[in-house]
Amino acid sequence: MSVINQLASALGRRDEIPNQELAKKIAETNDETAVQELVENLQHKSKDIQNDCIKVLYEIGELKPGLISAYSKTFTALLDHKNNRLQWGAMTALYTIISENPKAIYEELPRIVMAADNGSVITKDYAIRILISVCAFKTYANDAFILLNEQLLNSPTNQLPMYAELATPMINDDNKGVFVKTLISRLDDIEKDTKRKRVEKVIKKFSK
Repeated sequence: MSVINQLASALGRRDEIPNQELAKKIAETNDETAVQELVENLQHKSKDIQNDCIKVLYEIGELKPGLISAYSKTFTALLDHKNNRLQWGAMTALYTIISENPKAIYEELPRIVMAADNGSVITKDYAIRILISVCAFKTYANDAFILLNEQLLNSPTNQLPMYAELATPMINDDNKGVFVKTLISRLDDIEKDTKRKRVEKVIKKFSK
């Protein structure tokens, strides 16, 4: 049976369970042909099919990133797609394959950051996660941190506490000064007391 016929929309389902089950089956069987079919149908005339295909692909990426890592350029090309579901789904897929192909993701950081600046909250959330993850690779850490810091300087105050907390594993003696300075500069922007306290807690951790 064609992979497309097993997608939630093809089955008349409005939930994601068929897509998740399909991703698990493809991952368990290392079905590269199925992955290729999903990638090809990201351009399907049906928006529902497009949405289901990107969902299955990033679910596969969560389970077995090596199966989709070769398609990093395909996902990057979708970052400015007019279908928002494809846009943030592609960002999610890129996030899942960093461990498999960090160089490819590093090379696409300018486009990833641009998509974050112009995209939805979910698109931005996963772009931040990508930048943080790339910081874990010594070769790319400095450049990735510079881009991450720019995002922290300009991120919506609603998201800033989460971004600051997510970034903490990548903060070290070399970058903590800049990190703390950036967070301190944003404190006056944060209106909600609970969110400000979360950022202050991160600042305190690296100000000792």
